[in-house]
Order: sequence, then structure tokens, then C-alpha cells
Amino acid sequence: MNSIILQGATRLLVALILLFSVYMLLRGHNQPGGGFIAGLIAAAAFILYALAWGMAAARASLRVAPARLAAAGALLAAAAGSLAALAGLPPFTGLWLFIGGSETAKGIPISNVLLFDTGIYLAVVGSVLTLFFVLEED
Repeated sequence: MNSIILQGATRLLVALILLFSVYMLLRGHNQPGGGFIAGLIAAAAFILYALAWGMAAARASLRVAPARLAAAGALLAAAAGSLAALAGLPPFTGLWLFIGGSETAKGIPISNVLLFDTGIYLAVVGSVLTLFFVLEED
């Protein structure tokens, strides 16, 4: 598509949509949201970019093959799910690590749930974009 208005608006909108997808990813394990919906939102941003600037520009902006992104996400999700098994707990049990804590405060909590959601995020973005790119090129 060769629309100057769409191309101009896409520059701002893609950044805002990707920022919103990261917000949805980070709030997902405490409230509605998470890796799946955040991945769909991020994929929508790249699809909008592809519609405005073309498939070659969208592939170049992604910087990694979407199929590899999906595979890396699936591996990360599987690894995060099996971290609890290494600690002798049932798989997918939530484990927490507190970074920067002191004697009075626990610090910033990081969990394997966030790693799992990040893996799902990458897997969804990669698989949706792989499907879109294949269908769009035919």
C-alpha cells in the first residue's frame, strides 16, 4: 500500500502498540493479560507495519526469522516450566527470585512465570508472523 498518511501514522503507532504489548506481558501474571494476548498485540504491530511499508520492510524490521523466534519462545517456555523440576518440585510450580533486596525489604520479584510468559510471547509473535508472511507472499 502506498499511503503517506498510513506510513506516517504507522511510525508512531507501531512503537505504541509494541509498548502496550510489553505492558500486557508484564501485568499478565497478576491480572488479565500475559504472553498470549501480548504476543497477538505485538504481531498486530508488525502486520500493520507490513501493510504500510511492505513485506520486505517488515521482515527487515523484525531482524530475525519469525520461525526461529517461535522456536526460541517454545524452548524458553519449556525451560521455564521445567525449572521447578530441577528444584525437586512439580513442573510449572512458581519459583521466585528477589533481586536487590535488603534485610528489611525483599527486592524486585522475578519468577519463572514471567520467563514462561515471555516464551509464550515470543512463540505467538513468531508463529503468527510466520503464518502472515507465508500467506501474504503467495
